[in-house]
Amino acid sequence: MKSAAIRCDECMNTSDVVPPTSTLGWSPAETELFKHLTEHAANEGAILEEYKQAAADTQSKALAYLIDILMEDERKHHRWFAELATSLEADASLSGVAPAVPRMDFHRADRAAVRTVTERLLEREKADEKELNRLQKELRDVRDTSLWGLLVELMQRDTTKHIAILTFVSKHLNTFD
Repeated sequence: MKSAAIRCDECMNTSDVVPPTSTLGWSPAETELFKHLTEHAANEGAILEEYKQAAADTQSKALAYLIDILMEDERKHHRWFAELATSLEADASLSGVAPAVPRMDFHRADRAAVRTVTERLLEREKADEKELNRLQKELRDVRDTSLWGLLVELMQRDTTKHIAILTFVSKHLNTFD
């Protein structure tokens, strides 16, 4: 079967979305979800193209810098949609192919080791969160004259995301105790 791969070398082309050759045996919900994922991936590709053009057209180094940040996130989102779509295809087609997004298997690993590393990383992220909050306060004077405060804010949001990921692992690890 031809894969539903959404190639992600540059993740810029809307033609990167390749539907499976057959959805025979798929439930209507799986078919609809696959359609939604691949359409969204195509939209992400179009947004990337628009960002790329905007960065090329601007004379503002600050705007080009910020657009580059946005493009990094959009590439990641496009890749995630591709991975979700190919994982759904692998599961729905009963192909035996391992999904790109692995199934939750925290309970199959050495749970004590997973718990230890998760707790350690969570502590580090929480310490980072405090440090970034302190740094943001120090940058108050340049908030309206530099991009620094924005970058620290974005790092704060990433840290919040990191804490959410590690909390997810901890929560789901504990559901199998």
